[in-house]
Order: sequence, then structure tokens, then C-alpha cells
Amino acid sequence: MALKSKPLFNPKVFLAKVGEGRTIAEYSKGQTVFKQGDPANAVFYIQEGKTKLTVVSNAGKEAVIAILGTGDFLGEGCLTAQPLRMATATAISNCSLVRLEKGAMIRVLHEQPAFSEMFLAYVLSRNMRIEEDLVDQLFNSSEKRLARVLLLLANFGKQDKPEPVIAKISQETLAEMIGATRSRVSFFMNKFRKMGFIEYNGGLHVNSSLLNIVLHD
Repeated sequence: MALKSKPLFNPKVFLAKVGEGRTIAEYSKGQTVFKQGDPANAVFYIQEGKTKLTVVSNAGKEAVIAILGTGDFLGEGCLTAQPLRMATATAISNCSLVRLEKGAMIRVLHEQPAFSEMFLAYVLSRNMRIEEDLVDQLFNSSEKRLARVLLLLANFGKQDKPEPVIAKISQETLAEMIGATRSRVSFFMNKFRKMGFIEYNGGLHVNSSLLNIVLHD
């Protein structure tokens, strides 16, 4: 009698189901996932929606360091020697998140090569994004930085198809992300709209033509 072959491990299926050390929770817009200074004891995977990561300095100044969306992980710092959260994660739209306890996350990384490959690819991609963000801050104008952020929020440049309609995001948040004032963001958003790069129609619609701002020297 032939032995049945073990079904191939599918990371997406694994992350779609509740299991040992693995739960799924819904977060409404504005709800906190975890706070800076909380114990770092789990990794989260975004099934649907968007979250922002913010850091508050000792002087009380807040900065947005990342906007994460469907297919992204957050809180992975707990897998290193990080005992406390270094940032606050907040839902900026209604979200569905998978919470993986640190032990469960380490176990699946050790036992399932397919999951390890997927997670490593994500970490490397995230690291590249951080490097690009640094270059962007050092060398590009606030207008280019804003255009790049809008394109990234709409998934332009990602493997997934672009999502040209962005969930409502405040100009204050955009200003924090690019290191500019709200008035400058408002000025550039109006400029982009007049040039046909973005539209307001039940949400913020980003056209691929906005790439002209990023590519223009």
C-alpha cells in the first residue's frame, strides 16, 4: 500500500487559519495594535487593511516611520533581542491581523522552509525599502518624497497589482512621513490634483503619471 504524500505547506493557507499560538483579530480604524514600550512578544501579519508605525521621542515629538499593508508583517523585532516595542502600531483602516506568538513564529520558521523563505523575502524587501527611504530623505525634495509615498501607498512598484485608490489618510500623517509641514503637503497635493496626477473621488485616486514627479530631475 502506497503511503500518502504529505501535503505541501502553504504559508498563505497557514496564515489564514487559527491554530496553536495563532489568532486572528479585527481592528477598526484608529485602534492601537500595540504601543511603544509594550512587551515584544508576538509578530503580526496583515491579512487586510493598512497600519502605521509611529515613534515618539523623549521630547514628545512623533514621527511616522512606516505605512504597512496587506501581506506585510509587523512587530518582527521580537524575534531578536528586542524585549519592548520600539514603535506604536495603529490601524489606519479597518484591518484583519494574524497574531503569532513569538514561540509559534520561531517554531514555524524552523520547521517550514517555505514559510522561512517567504518571511526572509519580506525582511529583505523591507530592508531595501528602509534604505530607499533614507536616500529619499537625504537627497530628494519634499515634493518628490510626497509623490513617492503616494505611489508606495497605492502599491506601485510592488509585485501585487497597484491599488490606485488609497484609504483616506490625513495630510498630517503624510507630513510626518516625509518630514515636511502640513501646509507644504497641502500645496503639493493641490498641485498634483491640478496636474491630473491624483483625483478625489470617494477616496484618493493615484494615477501612474505621478511617476513623472519622482523621475523628473
